[in-house]
Amino acid sequence: MARRTQGTAAGLDRPRIAAAAVALVDRDGLERFGVRRLAVELGVDPMSIYHHIKGKAALLDAMSEAVLAEVAPATDDGAAQSWEAIARRTAHGYRDMAYRHPRVFPLLVTRAQTSPVAVAALEELVAAMRGAGLPDRVVADAPMVLFSFLNGHLLARTGDEPGAVPAFDAAAYPAMAALAPLMEDFGSLAEFDRMLDAVLAGMAGVERSRM
Repeated sequence: MARRTQGTAAGLDRPRIAAAAVALVDRDGLERFGVRRLAVELGVDPMSIYHHIKGKAALLDAMSEAVLAEVAPATDDGAAQSWEAIARRTAHGYRDMAYRHPRVFPLLVTRAQTSPVAVAALEELVAAMRGAGLPDRVVADAPMVLFSFLNGHLLARTGDEPGAVPAFDAAAYPAMAALAPLMEDFGSLAEFDRMLDAVLAGMAGVERSRM
């Protein structure tokens, strides 16, 4: 692909650059990602990218924002939802995004997510929780509790070599061996929903204990 010279108009903008970067990482992985390789994909000089996004760190943030924008932000009918329903919808959208972009997903775990699209999702959740009368201490902890679960769970299940339940030696570890059949749905939607239920129930339990 022929490259344009520096300063030549190439129809670039931040969304187009971010989308191309996401596609490149989806295909080749983060370890091979670089601005020069992205410039080749776009057919531009690397400096043309820096004109729109100031540096590689800002480019990684733009990629994070692009995939987070795929998470469904709200219902179409505008009807009010409970905080639990909002948390479930957000969690499922986040899971779907992670499975679509498993090689981009580590960016969301390792970099602070402070873009408008990320903060807007948190605002929707915490506003609903406050509207339901939950104590502010519970509400303030809720995003960390929810996304600590989501990031840890999904990072383990969307990697290039996702783990699996090992075969436990029944003589050495009888309790783990007895429970192993209940872990065979590793990575499934049923497992995700079961664990999400436990997280939300715990948050609701903290709410009740402080009222």
